[in-house]
Amino acid sequence: MSQPPRSNRGRRERNGEPPRDDRWSSPDSSSSRPPYYPREADRPPRHQRDMRQEEHHDSRCTNICSRRGIVLICSVLTNALVLICVVAAQVVMSGMSAMGGMSSFDINTNFNLQGTELQQVRELDMQYSQMRAPGIYCGVAFTLTFGVVSLLFVVAGNKPAYRMSQKLLVGALAFQAVGAVAYVVAVGLYLHFVIKVNSTDVCKRREILYRRNGYTWMNCDVSGADAAVALFGLITGILYAAGTGLTVQTIRGLKRYLEEKRRRDAEKRQSGGTNQSAPLRAETTSV
Repeated sequence: MSQPPRSNRGRRERNGEPPRDDRWSSPDSSSSRPPYYPREADRPPRHQRDMRQEEHHDSRCTNICSRRGIVLICSVLTNALVLICVVAAQVVMSGMSAMGGMSSFDINTNFNLQGTELQQVRELDMQYSQMRAPGIYCGVAFTLTFGVVSLLFVVAGNKPAYRMSQKLLVGALAFQAVGAVAYVVAVGLYLHFVIKVNSTDVCKRREILYRRNGYTWMNCDVSGADAAVALFGLITGILYAAGTGLTVQTIRGLKRYLEEKRRRDAEKRQSGGTNQSAPLRAETTSV
């Protein structure tokens, strides 16, 4: 006499598996199964979800292109313009000794000077270029230093302000404050140096020789390139001053953000972490 087959439920119980309701295992009842809704406790807090979404939407370009970053980028560009104008002023005012012999272009072919006058012009041009040499050396070193350091601060500012080191922000503040003052002083010293060199006897004799042969543009006045150096230098100083103000606002906003964060963390520890507070906003630190 054959024995009835044992049910799968008894086999599962013998193997230590928990019993399963066969009503939910049938293929016909899968569509009638109620949907599963996760409990509220299983979900992350709302402020964590908001912070994740904010971090996802943030990008390096967004942080670099803040108002503070744009001012630094503009200061890098104006530093480059000052550098170009300093070199151009030296080249233009060097006359026949243009580029100090570093170029293969023979500028002598553009001047109708001969004999003794040609020799005198060459000697005076060489003396005049040597007198202006400290201006170009100091100008190139000055603009390169501030331009490179500004570019480094631009690259370092590719993160939100509340994630940046306070030492970095303080360093940027000090650098821009020094840059604003240094550029104004440097422009004044550069113009004083140029006017002093142009008032020498070498420049006067050189101007007379050039004017005698019809070259009236080679004079002892402040040239257009020197004026451009002063103009872009003042613009750079203004940009550094504006960047200083924006960095001060950023540091103040960051301090308020950190104080609010510490206060909420203390409240959360006191309440046992049961109350969920509103998410912290960091708009004040994104200047």
